[in-house]
Amino acid sequence: MICSISGEVPEEAVVSKTSGLLFEKRLIERHIQDYGKCPVTGEALTMDDLVPIKTGKVVKPRPVQAASIPGMLGMFQNEWDALVLSAFASEQQLHTTRQELSHCLYQHDSACRVIARLKKELDEARTMLAHLERQAPIPASTEVTANASALSNGKRAAEDDDLGPDGKKVRQGISASIITELTDCNAALSQQRKKRQIPSSLAPLDAVERYTQLNSYPLHKTNKAGILSIDIHQSKDLIATGGVDTNVVVFNRSSGEISSTLSGHSKKVTSVKFVADGELVVSGSADKTVRIWQGSENGNYDCKHVLRDHTAEVQAVTVHATNNYFVTASLDNSWCFYELSSGLCLAQVEDSSPSEGYTSAAFHPDGLILGTGTSGSIVKIWDVKSQANVARFDGHVGAVNAISFSENGYFLATAAQDGVKLWDLRKLRNFRTILPYDENTPTQSVEFDHSGSYLAVGGSDIRVYQVASVKSDWNCIKTFPDLSGTGKINSVRFGPDAKYIAVGSMDRNLRLFGLPGEDGAMEQES
Repeated sequence: MICSISGEVPEEAVVSKTSGLLFEKRLIERHIQDYGKCPVTGEALTMDDLVPIKTGKVVKPRPVQAASIPGMLGMFQNEWDALVLSAFASEQQLHTTRQELSHCLYQHDSACRVIARLKKELDEARTMLAHLERQAPIPASTEVTANASALSNGKRAAEDDDLGPDGKKVRQGISASIITELTDCNAALSQQRKKRQIPSSLAPLDAVERYTQLNSYPLHKTNKAGILSIDIHQSKDLIATGGVDTNVVVFNRSSGEISSTLSGHSKKVTSVKFVADGELVVSGSADKTVRIWQGSENGNYDCKHVLRDHTAEVQAVTVHATNNYFVTASLDNSWCFYELSSGLCLAQVEDSSPSEGYTSAAFHPDGLILGTGTSGSIVKIWDVKSQANVARFDGHVGAVNAISFSENGYFLATAAQDGVKLWDLRKLRNFRTILPYDENTPTQSVEFDHSGSYLAVGGSDIRVYQVASVKSDWNCIKTFPDLSGTGKINSVRFGPDAKYIAVGSMDRNLRLFGLPGEDGAMEQES
């Protein structure tokens, strides 16, 4: 007996009452559930029409193919082919699954990177916002906003409204009390200078001749490299640098670490100066502003004032010996005299030559004389009390990039395209010209050390000269190569007692030159 559906011997046989046909029970029941009729005759058929047939439990007979060896080999071959096809299909499915998993992992990794970058940008934005809020807090009302704007520019709400007939701001001027303060300071410093002696702790000539690079510190950003200005706080041994990356960095040389990064300018920082005990820093920038930074106990500096009196790039900042006043010089042909505590511009002196913007400026050590260099190759000497131009030195070629007074009070060094010129302020004449480089290489920096014994010059390299008299030769005692590879030294400054030299060039690194092994000894002696 065989099943009418499968054609094989049924395991559990049933027979239809209506047609008498034999079926495998499980097959006919499923067919009835799906179609409700006999698969052979097509007549209606229900479960009740099926009658089970009882049979003995005997061994299921072999299929015909298994009755001979060739049949069994053919059956085995078919099963093997099916197994191979199934394995191939499984491998294909596994490969597809692996590709999908790899794609998902790549997407996940990319998403993690994007999230990390966005978090970093968010943190940077929050940090910048916090800086801006500290520098220019947003007030609650329009009235307070107007007052805060005036205060941020040196508490000058009333003065800004006072305009002269020519439409320019009217300054209150340098008062008699301030002039008295400047005069008293001048008298005291002049008296001290008469008794001045070269300090015994000053680095000797043979030590300077053996100076070499001690360290190189990457203080500024790589995408906007360049250190344009350096100042050193002599007692605290702090170094401030102004960079092309718009930041001012205060660096602690003793620890070899950055104390604070001052962010706020929108363009390159052209000049930076410490004031008094180092708690204040003044910076000038190509964004036409001057900022006064106040130090805090944690070593950070917050912007105290933003001064917007100039209409062009601020090129120089110089602090008066009283540490109560400072002067800024700009390419807008003017220099401004400020009160440090309030940020108030007491006087703004404009040059009558419209083509000559100021490119450098420095106070005389006694404080009653101001020296300025212009883009028109002129050096001008000013009486601070009257703001009158009392002397004018011609002879340079190109802009006067740097200016430095000697501590002896009567030597002035200026740097331009044609090298360094030395001026005798007693006779108002140029007594020597130093030509360290060729005519196509400008001298960018010139600086006397605090004792007036050495003169440093920066251009395509760094050179140190021994200061001599008017009639004697000023000998070059040491030349340092430009290790930045940029060929442009922007700023050179002497450390305390000339025990080291700080150099800034057109890369991001602050370089210190000195005598290895004696740095710590110098600090202990001082």
